[in-house]
Amino acid sequence: MSMEIDEQKTTYDGFIRYSVRSVVAIIAVLVLMAIFVA
Repeated sequence: MSMEIDEQKTTYDGFIRYSVRSVVAIIAVLVLMAIFVA
């Protein structure tokens, strides 16, 4: 049982890290586009 919970937590942490990385990448692209367009 504890193994399942631990596995779930690891997946959850990985998902959060992936989401943060995606958001950062999107913001970086928008900033670069704004610089090139400006």
